[in-house]
Amino acid sequence: MTNALTVPVLTAADSLDQYTRAIKAYPILSAEEELTLANRFKKENDLEAARQLIVSHLRLVASIARGYMGYGLPQADLIQEGNIGLMKAVKRFDPERGVRLVSFAMHWIKAEIHEYIVRNWRLVKIATTKAQRKLFFNLRSMKTGINTMQTSEIDHIARELNVKPEEVLEMESRLNGHEISLESNIDDDSEEHYSPIAYLQDESLTPPEALEAKQFEMAETTGLASALNHLDERSRRVVEARWLQEDASKTLHELADEFGVSAERIRQIEQKAMLKMKTLMLASR
Repeated sequence: MTNALTVPVLTAADSLDQYTRAIKAYPILSAEEELTLANRFKKENDLEAARQLIVSHLRLVASIARGYMGYGLPQADLIQEGNIGLMKAVKRFDPERGVRLVSFAMHWIKAEIHEYIVRNWRLVKIATTKAQRKLFFNLRSMKTGINTMQTSEIDHIARELNVKPEEVLEMESRLNGHEISLESNIDDDSEEHYSPIAYLQDESLTPPEALEAKQFEMAETTGLASALNHLDERSRRVVEARWLQEDASKTLHELADEFGVSAERIRQIEQKAMLKMKTLMLASR
């Protein structure tokens, strides 16, 4: 039995084409081979068996990750997050249930990619409920075209996903807004944590790196406060109500009612304010 486990890692220096060619070199397992390897890993903790299960499904992760290219996040990062999900799936896979690993792993791969996307779109405060989360990940595929949705289409999507029509409009606006992605923190609320640390090198921050990260975070916070102070009163109110409230953020329609203007006008104010803040924060670095 081997005591070490290594799997291909997609780094910034690699191209996606190189990585794709590399993972395609691993054979797809037959049902019998998969069962044998899964039993070896489960009963004997054979890490070589786990490695073979993982590498034979890396092409599955890459295929699933391609379906999330529309969120403006690096494809390499999506693949790596999906690989985390694959590792979790292999850890939890029970070969005695008669289900192929590919079917079991798809849930874990998608779940990990979803968590990564949500963490990196945290500024828009999406996915506060299960229904909104479903809306976020299904709106693009349910739209019939790239143009503005008609009322009938909005109502249909709202009924299908059990959300309000205004939530569909708001989510579409956010998805089209190209908001700034923020830092991510892996958070697995299950009792048993299973992450790449089991296979890869320790990527914890060293004390100097942690200090540098803390200083950078403080600089970002100061820059945000300064940028807010450069906005007019209405623009600042819109930004704070939409992004910076600790409780539920205000919708476009709620702010429209507050200021006596249209939701579209609030969206324009918001976009202009965010652009100005982004410019100021970049200039202050």
